[in-house]
Parts: sequence; C-alpha cells; structure tokens
Amino acid sequence: MNSPSIRIGVVGAGANTRKMHIPNLQAISGVEIASVCNRSVESGQRAADEFGIHKVCSSWSELVEDPDIDAVVIGTWPNMHQPVTCAALGAGKHVLCEARMAMNAAEARAMWEADRAHPHLIAQLVPSPFTLAFDATLQELVRDRFLGDVTAIDLRHVSGGFPDRDAAMTWRQDVSLSGLNILTMGIWYEALSRWVGHARTVFAGTRQIVKMRPRADGRGAAAVRVPDHVDVIADMDCGAQARMQFSAVLGLANPACEVWLFGTEGTLRLDGTGNKLYGGRRNDKALTEILVPPENRGHWRVEEEFINAIRGIEPVSLTTFAEGLRYMTFTEAVAASAATGKLVTL
Repeated sequence: MNSPSIRIGVVGAGANTRKMHIPNLQAISGVEIASVCNRSVESGQRAADEFGIHKVCSSWSELVEDPDIDAVVIGTWPNMHQPVTCAALGAGKHVLCEARMAMNAAEARAMWEADRAHPHLIAQLVPSPFTLAFDATLQELVRDRFLGDVTAIDLRHVSGGFPDRDAAMTWRQDVSLSGLNILTMGIWYEALSRWVGHARTVFAGTRQIVKMRPRADGRGAAAVRVPDHVDVIADMDCGAQARMQFSAVLGLANPACEVWLFGTEGTLRLDGTGNKLYGGRRNDKALTEILVPPENRGHWRVEEEFINAIRGIEPVSLTTFAEGLRYMTFTEAVAASAATGKLVTL
C-alpha cells in the first residue's frame, strides 16, 4: 500500500534545516517540500533553487495559511517558534519545530496548549542530539540499578575558550532572538532528563564576561545580555543532587564535556569529547569502557519519526511539546534564581 503524500512548508531555511531537515525529508517516499519562507524573499529563493522547491512565500503567514500544505517545519530562531507554531496548528498543520522550544516558559506553555487543543495533529520538537547513541544504554543501566540509588550528578560542557571580545554577536547571544536560553544548557538538561528525570529545585549563578560585542552587520556594538557562564545546583526528582556548568569562556578547559552519574553501588561517566561511555561498580578498581552494541546505539531520525507519526506508524518520542515545556521551565528557573539569588522550586 502506498503511503499518503505529505506536502511540507519550511519556515526558516537556516543551516540545520538545509543540512538535515530538507534533504532527509526529501529522501522519504511521498514527501514533498512544497514551499519555503526565509528572512527575505531573496534568501528563500536561494534555498528553493538549492533544493528544487517550487514556491517561495513572502511571509510565514502566507505559507501557514496555504491550504495545500499539510505540515510546517520551523527552522527559525527561538523568537519565532511560538507564533508560527500556534498559527500552524490553528490552521490544521502538523508541526516540527527546531529546538530550543521557545523564548521562555510562557511561550512554551502556549505552544503546549495549542498542541493539546489539536490532538489529531502531530507536534514535535527537534531533540537534543548530543547523546542519542548512548541514551538507550544509559536508561537501561539506571533502570536496572547499575548505580543503585543515584546520589550525585556532575555535568560540564565548555563550548568556548578564552573570552574573545572582538567576535561578532551571534543570534545565540542576542536575548531578543534567543530569549532565556543559555549556551548548551537546555540541550544538555533535556538529555539528562531522559536518563534520570527532571529537577525539582534550582539554585543558579551566571556571569557575563563579555558585555559588549560588535554587531554582525557592522553597525556598531551591542550589549550582550545572554550569560556566557552559568553554574547550577539542582535537586532532582530521582533524589540526586546535580551540579551543572556551562561556559563559553574557560580557556584550556580539559575535558570540555563530560557527565558523571554517581550512585550507592556504581558510577557512570559519559565522555562527551571522546564520545565514549565508562562505568564501574563498588568492587571495581577503576572505570572501564562500556561498549554499546550497534542495535542499542540511537541515531538521528527526527524527520523519519515526524513523518511516521503523521502516518500513524509510530508516536513521537523525541521530543514532545510536554517535554519541551519542562526543559523551558527549567531554563526559566535558572534565569530567575540567577536574577534573585534565591532557590527556585519548579
């Protein structure tokens, strides 16, 4: 039996959309990228020419309201996620939205409520990709009590070295485009929550080391209000205390990325730099590498899952709007704690 044809409109043909979403969707039988809208008609036309897309829309609302479109892929910066998502669901379109979910928890809740109001439509977020290869194994180890009771979590990701004050501001450093999202914090928190669940309290401190940056368009300098360093202490639902650090200004930090899970009976370490998993139990002398068999190694299948969900083949598992709301609630709690110096309960 032939799969039903699905016509997709793309709002925001940025780097990840061109690298992953468009080619992966076009590789699926019965799927057509029918229209595209970018920040300008000219840049939209370039994307259309590159991928053989027939229609270029002059506004995202024109694309969303097109009765010939079945689903909308949103590849914009976070500032556009909520309005485009809610409009698309309201127009009867399925939605695949780029991460991070929204600017703040209020926008994320509006998106989640729009999803709940249209249960016949598929609403999916692009998931955190960092740990896909290890997620199933880590979930299994935690579930099978390799760690015993989880007591402590130590997560660190350094995405930059010594401060570079001459580097132009990117959208990730522009609070009007990125909202409360800080560095890779939301991406890593989403991954961590897959293994051990969510936080129930948050205490955080942030630092702004580079306070001004040149504008990317050359029109002078602008104030940077997205922190370039954050430390978080969180009490987790699983009973563990988590310490998380995210920074773009730690020169020569080594390793740049690792996660430790400590328990009453065992320890796990994910080396995010070398992309390896290690573990050890109470009577072991040292950690040893845990080799993940090929059948347990997850991989990027975002577009396939989205189309399969539309066709009723499988449900969305990575990532639902409900999970997105939870990581945006955590993100906002970090910002609130940093601003007030107080513990925040989620």
